[in-house]
Amino acid sequence: MKFYIATDHAGIDLKDYIVKLLKEKSHEVIDLGPFDKTRVDYPDYAVKVSQSVLNDSDSQGILICGSGIGMSMAANRFNGIRAALCHDAYTASVARGHNDANILCFGERIVGKGVAESILDAWCASSFDGGRHTGRVAKIEAINS
Repeated sequence: MKFYIATDHAGIDLKDYIVKLLKEKSHEVIDLGPFDKTRVDYPDYAVKVSQSVLNDSDSQGILICGSGIGMSMAANRFNGIRAALCHDAYTASVARGHNDANILCFGERIVGKGVAESILDAWCASSFDGGRHTGRVAKIEAINS
C-alpha cells in the first residue's frame, strides 16, 4: 500500500514510529511532515494529506495529532475523503470494510505504539466490503456534492 502521512507537533514521535513500521512492512510512505516539534496547526497537514489522497487514487492517508479528533474533522471537509478516527483494530477494520475509509486518524495521546501497530495491521488487512455498504457510502459522498 501507498500511504501519505502527516501530523502536527503533538504526534511527531508516533508519526516517526509509524513511518518506520510501514516501511519495514514494505509499504510506500510519503511523509508530509512536520519533521520537528515546533508548534504547527493541524488543519494545514490535514489538507496536505487529503489533497494527496484525492490526487492519488491508489493511496491511503494517515493523520495523527494529540487526539486525532481535529485531524479527522479537517480531513472530512473534503469531498471524497472518508477519514476515520480509530482507537483499536476493530474500528480500523470496520472503517475500511463498511465505510470505505481512505484516511486513518488517531491520537498520540490516546493510543500507544502497540495499539497503533494493531490498528495499522487491521487497516492494511481490510478492504471495502461493498454490497449493502455501497449505497451508504454513496449517500455520504452525496452530502457535499
